[in-house]
Amino acid sequence: MLAAAAPRVEDDELQMKEFQREYFDFLDDGKRQGAYIDKITNMIQAQERRLIVNINDLRKSKPSRAISLSKNAAKEIISFQRALKELVEQLDSEFGRDKDFYIGFEGSFGSKHVTPRSLSARNLNNLVCIEGIVTKCSLVRPKVTKSVHYCPATKKSMERQYTDLTSLEAYPSGGGYPTKDEEGNPLETEYGKCIYQNHQTVTIQEMPEKSPAGQLPRSMDVICDNDIVDKCKPGDRVQVIGAYRCLPSKQQGFSSCTFRTILICNNIKCLNVDDNPTLSAMDISKIKKFSQQKRGNVFEMLARSLAPSIHGHEYIKKAVLCLLLGGVEKILENGTRLRGDINIMLIGDPSTAKSQVLRYVLHSAPRAIATTGRGTSGVGLTAAITTDKDSGERRLEAGAMVLADRGIVCIDEFDKMSDIDRTAIHEVMEQGRVTISKAGIHAKLNARCSVLAAANPVYGRYDEYKNPMDNIGMQDSLLSRFDLLFIVLDVMDPENDARIAEFVLRMHRYRNPGEQDGEPLRTDGDVDNLATYEDKKADEEDMEIYVKHDNLLHGKKKNTHKLCSLQFLRKYIHVAKNLTPVLTREASETISNEYAKLRTTDNLGNKSKTLPITARALETLIRLSTAHAKARMSKIVEKKDAEAAVELVNFAYFKETLKKSKKRKENEDEESDEEEDDDDPFKFDEKDNRKRARKDPKPSQASQEDEETMETDQPATAADPPAVATDGVREKVSAEKLEAFRTFIHEIFSDGHNIDQVPLDRILEEVNQSGSRPDPFDEEEVHECIDQMMQDNQIYLDMGTRAVFLI
Repeated sequence: MLAAAAPRVEDDELQMKEFQREYFDFLDDGKRQGAYIDKITNMIQAQERRLIVNINDLRKSKPSRAISLSKNAAKEIISFQRALKELVEQLDSEFGRDKDFYIGFEGSFGSKHVTPRSLSARNLNNLVCIEGIVTKCSLVRPKVTKSVHYCPATKKSMERQYTDLTSLEAYPSGGGYPTKDEEGNPLETEYGKCIYQNHQTVTIQEMPEKSPAGQLPRSMDVICDNDIVDKCKPGDRVQVIGAYRCLPSKQQGFSSCTFRTILICNNIKCLNVDDNPTLSAMDISKIKKFSQQKRGNVFEMLARSLAPSIHGHEYIKKAVLCLLLGGVEKILENGTRLRGDINIMLIGDPSTAKSQVLRYVLHSAPRAIATTGRGTSGVGLTAAITTDKDSGERRLEAGAMVLADRGIVCIDEFDKMSDIDRTAIHEVMEQGRVTISKAGIHAKLNARCSVLAAANPVYGRYDEYKNPMDNIGMQDSLLSRFDLLFIVLDVMDPENDARIAEFVLRMHRYRNPGEQDGEPLRTDGDVDNLATYEDKKADEEDMEIYVKHDNLLHGKKKNTHKLCSLQFLRKYIHVAKNLTPVLTREASETISNEYAKLRTTDNLGNKSKTLPITARALETLIRLSTAHAKARMSKIVEKKDAEAAVELVNFAYFKETLKKSKKRKENEDEESDEEEDDDDPFKFDEKDNRKRARKDPKPSQASQEDEETMETDQPATAADPPAVATDGVREKVSAEKLEAFRTFIHEIFSDGHNIDQVPLDRILEEVNQSGSRPDPFDEEEVHECIDQMMQDNQIYLDMGTRAVFLI
């Protein structure tokens, strides 16, 4: 019987060598002008060891191998990886020596694109693609694959290879870890020569929207090795490609007939990546022109475009826009952190669209996490200490606010949380970190996030016969950490109710373009995308600034203003968020005077207020003024920014609004009519440019003196990016050096074969290497030149990514 098994093993080896030759021919596509030889070269240069192969390319070139790969994944992947190692050794023998290389797959899998529920016995040993939500990730542990031992008695070394049932090899290695040789001599392990690989187990659960009604979602265990560990975290929606395998289970020394199934992963793709929007030179140009337009208020236009499906709430939308933009975070020399995140609470009667505002922020912000008060505990918001079931060790798991670092946390039903749980977020809202000292673990986690909370009053509805503090019913220590608190009332007014009814009915009458009358609504969600790569046609299309008018969505054209599209809003906020405006003397005086008035009003007790007026109210005014300046793409905070912040604070604290004159209202109506007549507000003719140049040729001397006397020029810290020079703060460089810098910028973009952006670090390195200049540029002069070219609308500097765009 053993003699019969030997030829079978030899046949398998010959067959795998034949497969290896075919895969080698597929990868070595340099003569066919293919892409994989270039990918392998880039992989070697990046010192990586995994090559991603599109299975659609394999179907075109080697259809028999693609069919066999989907049915017998383990044997085919081993042959494929051997072919990759052979090719790498030919290209770079030193890099390919003593290393293992891996293959990952992407593309269209058809019937093999499944969910944890649709996996069955017929998929065993197949290459499948599974979609789901990551619910649990184990710790990353080392797994030995090769051990080297030395025997001092015999002066000999021995090595042993290890495989288990989670490896691609079908035959796991037997025996334990050797401690003695065949003669009983003790062995010493040479740890420096042993080979280990990372090992992690991930649990994936079926997406709730794709599970049948009334049934619980099903789960699946995924084995991740080597470079694909820590590719995802709990809560991520992922696509996992791998070989489906069953493992025998032993109970009391006997193997049962039921088997545990796992997925041996070779590629993971996250479906909900919190990437920032991609910017092109055309997008930067549109954003700059939009911020510089003279018709209408840019801040009010942006705020009006937020949540267009919600009627009214003008001041709340302005506050949400400030929350998305944020203030400027400062870290002083002594380590003190002044937060730039803005926290807002909405409290009021039911059915006043509080939760809808939260939902809009969730879909529009690049990173936002939603929680509810009843189903959330204090440790769920901050951090929890759990016990790992595999090792029994204590481990730290991040909560919602830690996961939303540099993002937004939306907490609905905030009043349903207990006082103990609400106390847990005090440190996060002001200090921006979570401190843990439990179970022998002492750690500090960053949680620099904004909080947007919605709650109901103490009595369910707002009682007008009690003051606001009695209706809110929360501690002053918590309320003072919120920058703004809005009381939303359900006022019974026949005219207002008629407008709301008309607005809601128009929303319900709206049908998507192309939808036929009487067509039934889909109940199974979106159509499944049976491919792992994303369709990027939408990103390549030109960005529309305004939404096309629809009578049902936006009402009659005479009574409405133009609304910005969501795509434009995301990109505009991303660009504006990276600015760091500086306070001027006029703005500082306005903020100081208003803060003194607020404290005086609080001391006299003449008005009922929603928030306790403390020293944090002063920082609130500074943050709101900075956010308003960011919305205008301004580098300085002017007096009108401070006045806009004062208006928001007065409305949020005392429900006061600033009265506008009739003449100003008539002017706004005329401006809105002009906007409707002119479809493109960016067609500035030369007359307007000449008028603007004559009207404001350069900053006034008084404003320059005010900025110079401000005590805001602090030494830059490691947390703050280098600020670009503003007008009147630094002296301008000479015209010759500015022209030389312009020439250098155009050369560096022309040499890059139509690239859209260049890293700022590269410009700083190469600006003095292009030629032997007697007067080289220093870093300060480079920033002054960049600032001058930005004012001339020639380039744009994104401080978030530190990239320069050519406009």
